[in-house]
Amino acid sequence: MRKPLALLAVLLLTLTGCAGAGALGTGDRTLVVGIVANPQMKDAIELSGEFEKANPGVTLKFVSLPENQARAKITASTATEGGEFDVVMISNYEAPQWAANGWLENLEPHIAANPSYDSADFIPSIKESLSYNGSMYAVPFYGESSFLAYRKDLFDQAGITMPAKPTWSQIAEYAAKLDDKSKGLAGICLRGKPGWGESLAPFTTVANTFGAQWFDKDWNAKLTSPEFKAAAEFYVNLVRDHGEVGASSAGFSECGTRYTQGQAAMWYDATVMAGTNEDPSASKVVGKSGYAPAPVEKTQASGWLYTWALAIPKVVKDKKAAWKFMSWMTDKAYVQRVAQEYKDWNRVPPGVRKSTYDIPQYREAAKAYAQPTLDGIADANQRKAMANPVPYPGIQFVGIPEFQDLGTRVSQQLSAAIAGQITVDEALKQSQEYARTVGKSYQEVR
Repeated sequence: MRKPLALLAVLLLTLTGCAGAGALGTGDRTLVVGIVANPQMKDAIELSGEFEKANPGVTLKFVSLPENQARAKITASTATEGGEFDVVMISNYEAPQWAANGWLENLEPHIAANPSYDSADFIPSIKESLSYNGSMYAVPFYGESSFLAYRKDLFDQAGITMPAKPTWSQIAEYAAKLDDKSKGLAGICLRGKPGWGESLAPFTTVANTFGAQWFDKDWNAKLTSPEFKAAAEFYVNLVRDHGEVGASSAGFSECGTRYTQGQAAMWYDATVMAGTNEDPSASKVVGKSGYAPAPVEKTQASGWLYTWALAIPKVVKDKKAAWKFMSWMTDKAYVQRVAQEYKDWNRVPPGVRKSTYDIPQYREAAKAYAQPTLDGIADANQRKAMANPVPYPGIQFVGIPEFQDLGTRVSQQLSAAIAGQITVDEALKQSQEYARTVGKSYQEVR
């Protein structure tokens, strides 16, 4: 991995200012935490008073932003050693790259000093995805693959039976049959919002199972290949014909709102969605959903592997305090805190610790989706999810620094096609030019 290219990718992002980390109040140590805004993180913020109470003299300040903004701000701050944050929320896309660049604190000494933290309890594939040279550089808050939520009641009414392993062709047929514009019901909800971590996450899994690649083994860009074109046309047509209103600006949160309010018959997205779907305080469809594996076409599986995790930028001065908060938010006891506070095991962060799935109350509350989540994570590897070999790590992303910019640019083209502003061919032609430039830079250093 090449630090200059990583920095170049960062500089292409938009950065807005934020308060500096390590600010001292009246004798208090303030930890500034850069975090992504979603329901799971909201719970952590609400519960953080417990940490402050147990740690007098430490005050937490959360900078909570939508995913695209959080990525840009956190990436720019960490890469340029800006020091704005004491703790940052990143993913398995950033962790190994940033560790290789020397931007993150190696967490192994902190983990070793706290045996009760039990990092061996992490699901192996999640732990490995946050490691570099055998050491963890971030600790997972929740882990996920992707699967399909569907309304069992609507399927029964329509006389449709969801297969154990559905194909995308079948899902398109079901979406057409269940779509009912007169009732405000979309056949399916799919992300169309621009962002390499937004619409490109589900779309790239579709491209993979259609046999497409972003780059071949020689780093030739393949975004105008027949397979990539077929995947793009399928995705765009499906969401335009039978997807949600305003699909070109709909991301995870928007699809979550539509599905939980009964406005979509199916929703393909992150497995973590299930907690919200089954939350009585937020959902009108509690108990009405089934969960099927990520649909396929030419591969055995197609679900992604992803985890939101916490890390310490290398420049942070008080790493001990930062680790203390991170370990509080990601240890075994946090699961119990969430369940007790909200009286709802569906709100527990999923897909990270094996011990969570041994808790009887959780197994009962999550019986509709616990095993599908674990199965999705277990199947999330390139051998099962891709029809052709690729030179990069990642399933729903291309694991290179330039993908933050490249993926965002391509997602903008895809979103424009969904909005009907350009054709799929036009979108892919422009996207191919972006990808070709990146591919050439890797060919030159071979």
